[in-house]
Amino acid sequence: MDLNILKDKKHIHFIGIGGSGMYPLAQILHGQGYYLTGSDNNETETLDAVRKMGIPVFVGQRAENIEGADLIVHTAAIMADNPELVAAKASGVPVLERADLLGIITSWYENAICVSGTHGKTSTTSMITQIIYTAGVDLSAYIGGKLPCIGGSGIAGKSDILVCESCEFEDHFLKFFPDIAVVLNVDADHLDYFGTLENIIKSFKKFNENTTKCIVINGTDENSMKSLEGIEGKEIITFGSDSSCDYYAENIKHENDLLTTYDAMYKGEKLGKITLNVAGIHNVLNSLAAIAASRYVGIDFEYIQKGLADFHGAKRRFEKLGYEKGITVVDDYAHHPTELKAILTAAMDMSFKNVWAVFQPFTFSRTKILLDDFAEVLQIPTHAVLTDIMGSREKNTYGIFTRHLAEKIPGCVYFPQDENAEWTDERKYFNFGQVCDYICEHAQEGDLVITLGCGDAYKIAKMVLNKLAEE
Repeated sequence: MDLNILKDKKHIHFIGIGGSGMYPLAQILHGQGYYLTGSDNNETETLDAVRKMGIPVFVGQRAENIEGADLIVHTAAIMADNPELVAAKASGVPVLERADLLGIITSWYENAICVSGTHGKTSTTSMITQIIYTAGVDLSAYIGGKLPCIGGSGIAGKSDILVCESCEFEDHFLKFFPDIAVVLNVDADHLDYFGTLENIIKSFKKFNENTTKCIVINGTDENSMKSLEGIEGKEIITFGSDSSCDYYAENIKHENDLLTTYDAMYKGEKLGKITLNVAGIHNVLNSLAAIAASRYVGIDFEYIQKGLADFHGAKRRFEKLGYEKGITVVDDYAHHPTELKAILTAAMDMSFKNVWAVFQPFTFSRTKILLDDFAEVLQIPTHAVLTDIMGSREKNTYGIFTRHLAEKIPGCVYFPQDENAEWTDERKYFNFGQVCDYICEHAQEGDLVITLGCGDAYKIAKMVLNKLAEE
């Protein structure tokens, strides 16, 4: 990889600029003074935000959109026959996949904090960013979700600190240059690429080996610790659920549905009280990782306390979207069984009468491979309602449909689809409409409705709120 490829570039074009991984890159490069253009297939709130930055955006992807660009960036989800990508490769202009560009950016910083893990990356990256921002440091950040304090999901600062969400998908994080690696957990996911859990652990081990200074790791997660085997020459800092770790929590108290307090401990010493305005024991662990990483780069504990107290979650992480007719509607990005288990367990521990889990399965491969795991965790809520599977970058060569999952969940509701019909936006929104109507007809005062998935299930939450308001 040519780490100097951006030095003589002026105009960078983003194919798929509205993607969750592209938008923060656009914010960072725009902040660095590059002229950007972009394209995407659908109007979204993100495209509106991109335009407000002064970046021209084309809706619809056509070969002429790349004209004038001296570097072209695309996401992994862009198909090989995409007209802009075909034109880009034929033009002779350098073409980079998103992860390659992000990897180059991580090499610019002396303290690149790269946050990895199968679950919790966005929340923890956001916590660390909030803490360091609260301390007055002019940091840079790349987050997979929007964080209010930085006005989006990316920011370009002048200090030597970058906080970067680092995803293991197709080994993308192995293209990064971490100085401080954070490993939250290691679980079976993206098995269509990795094949086995053992291969995932090997990948995280390479990520740890690439780290130059320090590894902050979950000492009570067996798979994470396996990824440390044979690693030498790095400082190791552990966090976890008990005092065997450097950082751990004592006196955990859930004050109400969304407020948790605990005493932050470091090697037996009480650092002070932490207040979290996000739900679930998993966020206690995420915050311990954030404390460890922040202290390593020199942030005083008083700023850590304030930053975590001011953190009310990243967008699409147990995000409260509204309250209508006595019904609370929230949205969460959870799309893996382990994530769903954490979120749904936390939701069921709250004071709601019933929990309605509206889940949009994401990718055919994940749904097929983890079918039984999904079926098990979707029995946690009072009610489970499923949409059609969002295929994203995949074609359904797996012969998997929503009914295969629904049939394994007692009492589950889904709306049978024409399995031979082509997936279209019109069909998807019809399916969303059916789900919305069902929820509005059956949810009652005192209930929680939570939309789940890393696709666009959040649109159902907004539809529900609008329909309830009209009624």
